[in-house]
Amino acid sequence: MIHHSRPVRVAALGASLLMWTAVPAAAVTGPPIPASETTYAYAAQVIVGDHHRGCSGALVGAEWLLTAASCFVDNPAAGLAVPAGKPQRKTTATIGRSDLTSSTGAVRTVVELVPRTDRDVVLARLDRPVTGAAPIALATTAPSAGEDLKLAGYGRSKTEWAPLNLHTGTFSVNAATATTATVTGKDGVSACMGDTGGPLVRATGGTHQLVALTSRSYQGGCFGITTTETRTGGIAARVDDLAAWVQTRTAAARITDFNCDGVRDTAIADPDAAVGDDAGAGLVRVVYGGGKGTAEITQDLEAVPGGSEAKDRFGSSLATYDHNLDGCTDLVVGTPSEDLGSAADAGMVNILHGAPAGLTSGKAAVTLEQGSGSGALAAMASEAGDQFGAALAAGTTLSGDPYLAVGAPGEDAARGLTDAGGVVYVSGTGTTNVLIHQDKSGVAGAMEAGDKFGSAIAGSPQHLAVGAPGEAIGTLAAAGGVSLFSHTLNADKLPTGVTGLDQDLDTVQGSAEADDRFGASLALVQYRSGASANGTESILAVGSPGEDGSQAANAGRVDTFRLTASGFTQISGLYQGVSGVPGATEANDNFAQTLSAVSTAPGAVSTAQNTLLAVGVPGEDSTGATDGGTVYTFSLTNGAFINTVYPGKFGIPGALGNGQKVGTALHATGSELYLGLPNGPVSYGSAHAVPWGNVLSGGTQPVTTFQPGTGGLPAAGETFGSVIR
Repeated sequence: MIHHSRPVRVAALGASLLMWTAVPAAAVTGPPIPASETTYAYAAQVIVGDHHRGCSGALVGAEWLLTAASCFVDNPAAGLAVPAGKPQRKTTATIGRSDLTSSTGAVRTVVELVPRTDRDVVLARLDRPVTGAAPIALATTAPSAGEDLKLAGYGRSKTEWAPLNLHTGTFSVNAATATTATVTGKDGVSACMGDTGGPLVRATGGTHQLVALTSRSYQGGCFGITTTETRTGGIAARVDDLAAWVQTRTAAARITDFNCDGVRDTAIADPDAAVGDDAGAGLVRVVYGGGKGTAEITQDLEAVPGGSEAKDRFGSSLATYDHNLDGCTDLVVGTPSEDLGSAADAGMVNILHGAPAGLTSGKAAVTLEQGSGSGALAAMASEAGDQFGAALAAGTTLSGDPYLAVGAPGEDAARGLTDAGGVVYVSGTGTTNVLIHQDKSGVAGAMEAGDKFGSAIAGSPQHLAVGAPGEAIGTLAAAGGVSLFSHTLNADKLPTGVTGLDQDLDTVQGSAEADDRFGASLALVQYRSGASANGTESILAVGSPGEDGSQAANAGRVDTFRLTASGFTQISGLYQGVSGVPGATEANDNFAQTLSAVSTAPGAVSTAQNTLLAVGVPGEDSTGATDGGTVYTFSLTNGAFINTVYPGKFGIPGALGNGQKVGTALHATGSELYLGLPNGPVSYGSAHAVPWGNVLSGGTQPVTTFQPGTGGLPAAGETFGSVIR
């Protein structure tokens, strides 16, 4: 809270108090809280910049604080407009540490701000979850006149500029408006510099509920304030009516945000595009949200390792995650056809870091290739046909650790078995990496030539799934199999093997058949069975595009499974012609050639409406167009069919035509289903972001179209829309 230098009536505080902007300290003028006290474990000290400013806050989610917006503006008296996205100054939060000299609690970096525009409140996302302190619940009733609320803060005390303990004090509510409340400290208690954003809580039966956050104060009795100032009143920002806003924001799926401004960005690959005179060198086009322009990324850029060469197909695979936990999304680009020395199609992967000025403008890119670097990569060799980077999966684990899995289905592995395949798993914010293959302890299946382990990879915070579509089951060649892992590293520093899946198991529907290619496509999302669930489960979708249905070769199917820490239970088997799924099983439909799944609210209980699956069927003769293709959508929790998606529906421009093969490129996000159309109907290809509301309930929200020659994108390319993230 801040000091006001001239007398005002309490009723006029909102019009005349200035916001506090001084240096950090450590709490209200009430008594200090000892290190052993955990009642206020949700309380947080917030340090902005190099002690540019200190504030307080409250943990309201495993990786979210609620604090004052005024902590993040240079002159709060001039306004509280805080840009969404990455804080302008490095911000550190200490949570659950009532004695700042102790090692209890957690220290985290604030990487994203989500401000309110109607009051002095901001949500602050942390770089990692906090596991040692329970978040405080928001109150659901307004503060009432005469009610006592308890404040916990890390500001100055009566006698110290920077005390080392959390302090508390009692405040009486004078009156409340729609967004604020005026309060007065009791028994000489005041809110001091450093208490801005501190939680004002209602204690009922030993349970604390967050009612408001401190905002402004007279600071009577605080260290450094003139002795003539005796007033202990102030203004607090109400939060009791923000529970729905907080829940929506904290439960939402993370967006792709390369320039850290809080607005969704999109990366779209054209791996067959020419770069200069190099046909098929490949490129990625980036569209920054909010009208902030576009960018073209190729290997000819100084910031991108390697060089553009014919048939490299840069951008054949893409993934996004926050590799260095700085709040900016990083882009992983796979170039599986990259020639390294004399090794054709050896493959390589680049991690391009996001930054406020956009991709390639900040921290130097990281290159992963066999035979260089450290760990397993250094011990491997780049060999012809390895196709390192053909498949990618990236994200963060339950504990908040980044991970990246890179498939090399052409890897001949330890025993020289041609195309046995392997996966390099990169953990943490560096490049620590290990090699997973089927000769490793705990990995399902046996290493064999032609398994192509790593052709498909999918990850959730709990699990990693690796497809080996070339896996032979008995004498059935290419029947296919899937290996499941947890992100917990075993004694060999490898992800711990959980189990394997194939259609020869009694617990898996169907039967193993030659060329089914079970595991050729995968999708995996977190699953929360109830409000008290801690998110240790996942739902997995496994595609078998080679499955023969009713004697129709390569008709295809998808099977879904609920994964636990120790095993799996099948949810459904989906294919055209099964009850509830429209269409007929036809030869070469390749149902489930591609898959993408999303939990639109990963912090909420999983339901049929928020846990969704998109299935690509590029060989479907939709609306009479030969190989026009389509996308089928389902609920992952119960396998219920939702809708088909293709040009001409839900606001997607164009119409289906022969050979468009809709469904070859798709990507599900928390708010939209992205549909890539690299084969037409327009020249160069296109991509479209369809709001889920349109697909789920026939909504009419606008579809965002990305098309070369429009929106700042050059009118050039070959198969724009082949991959989208």
